[in-house]
Amino acid sequence: MFSSHNNPEGILHVTIVEARKLKGEDLIGKNDPYVEFWIDSKYKQRTKELSNTNNPVFNQTFTFPLSQGSSDHKIHFTVLDKDLVGSDKIGEVTVDFADIIQQNRPVDEWYKITGKTGLRSHGELRLAISFVHQQPY
Repeated sequence: MFSSHNNPEGILHVTIVEARKLKGEDLIGKNDPYVEFWIDSKYKQRTKELSNTNNPVFNQTFTFPLSQGSSDHKIHFTVLDKDLVGSDKIGEVTVDFADIIQQNRPVDEWYKITGKTGLRSHGELRLAISFVHQQPY
């Protein structure tokens, strides 16, 4: 059935629900946050940008098709602050979704956003993740 090296075929649903207590690089004011995320470079996604908040509510769902035999079990999230020129990275979250597939039940959890050094929290990101197995014809 499911090995630790290969994903079964199906669809991974990822909802970026919200974030809280975002720390930013800006000295004054609040962030204009958005989230970029990917399983591999083929499936990069991005939320909408929200203005002037350190506690954004995104409620955006994305889908990632997983093919039989793919072996990447991690989703990489980067939380960014949009500036007039470019964006500043607030922090990152990496989620291993192998257990979600194996246990066949969705998760809805808060994840610590780590900054450049990884030592202190730059806020939290709430994610809802589920997997739907592809039914054979």
